[in-house]
Amino acid sequence: MTLTTGGLLGVALAAIAVLLFLIIVFKVNATVALILVSALTAIATGVPVNELFDMLLTGFSGTVGKLALIIGFGAIIGRMLEQSGGAEVLAQTLLRWFGEKRAPLALSVASLLFGFPIFFDAGLIVMFPIIFSVARRLGGPVLLYALPAAGAFQVMHGLMPPHPGPVAAATTMNINIGTVLLVGLIVAIPTWYLAGYRFALWLSKRFDVPIPNVLGSKESGRELPGKEPGFATVLFILMLPILLITGNTVTSTLQSAGIIPEQAPWASALKFFGETAVALFVTALVASIILGYVRKVPWKNIDKINDAGFKSVAAIVMVAGAGGMFGSVLRETGIGTALANTLADLGIPLLLAAYLISLALRVAQGSATVAIQTTAALLAATVAGAGLNDIQTALVVVAMGAGSFFASHVNDSGFWLVGGFLQVDTKTNLKMWTTFTSVISLVSFGFCTLVYVIV
Repeated sequence: MTLTTGGLLGVALAAIAVLLFLIIVFKVNATVALILVSALTAIATGVPVNELFDMLLTGFSGTVGKLALIIGFGAIIGRMLEQSGGAEVLAQTLLRWFGEKRAPLALSVASLLFGFPIFFDAGLIVMFPIIFSVARRLGGPVLLYALPAAGAFQVMHGLMPPHPGPVAAATTMNINIGTVLLVGLIVAIPTWYLAGYRFALWLSKRFDVPIPNVLGSKESGRELPGKEPGFATVLFILMLPILLITGNTVTSTLQSAGIIPEQAPWASALKFFGETAVALFVTALVASIILGYVRKVPWKNIDKINDAGFKSVAAIVMVAGAGGMFGSVLRETGIGTALANTLADLGIPLLLAAYLISLALRVAQGSATVAIQTTAALLAATVAGAGLNDIQTALVVVAMGAGSFFASHVNDSGFWLVGGFLQVDTKTNLKMWTTFTSVISLVSFGFCTLVYVIV
């Protein structure tokens, strides 16, 4: 069966509508909903039943094969820093450096650094006990310390690998993850300062929220007991994967320019260890040695951390893989090409389309990861045929991340997590957190557009 462009777009719109209906109205698990809709979409476009399983499996495994290791090792690194006391060392050291008057900035910077390997939800769980402790000691509204920290985690989660949304989109777009990391940093840092920090300070004065009596001390029951690591150790572990990935990107760029020979052994080594999954694996090993073996921690404790780290991201890997499956169906059935042609006819700039589609999906179904991954699937054919360079393609991925921030509300688990930690009612949280995430979204897209115009 051959469908016209209008028919293909109709199937795509119906697929997205059914997907959102299943997730929002019937509360179907996102992974299950994506698999079901992927199969129905393929059948609706005429894919023979005997070819259906292979198509679905190829899309799923192609995404998970690259994604699982990156997300899993990122989670392990973050958990090791948490369980060794490294997160608190990071916060307390920056607090001493910045001074008590700049405690919100210190906590926000700590969250920004710690937010590289650790996910949004886990980051809040790690940092909020420290934030509440600082708020009790220094006084002042708790939001003055909490919002800048939460804003830093939010920015990192949507814009920076190894977080699942940007990684999944980069994989779908077939763009080097190291390039996305470097471009993401260029957008993330000013976004964090203006929206995640400065606007957070202004917003925190608009609400009277007492210090919550939740989240106990992190001092007891750690899987990596003993003396806490030094600040230099924590910073080294956080920076190691960034340096390795940067080495890969710079080497590849110089080889493309003919400055470095393609067959240079040392260049091949830099590129190998700079592969995102390899860099995070190396960092996880280094963290195990420094935070475990050197401190004479039993290896069974480290095994528990590894197990817990992988288990904590299993659901994320599954939903990202299912999103890759959906994207594969959209590509293989010609829906992506049809959308590309339609967007070209409408004249919507590609960067704006990436932002708006991701924004709409985020508002509709709540998950930033699903929003980014689905947008990447829809626009992959458009990007492939647009003749963009690597930086521009990376900016399209970052624009999807910017759209995924917008208007966190009742269908987003992060909305309830923040409200639960701060013990604020839903109405207040809608005014506070939903506004905050929307401003972060708009500011990040503004910087993304500025860089896109320049390059």
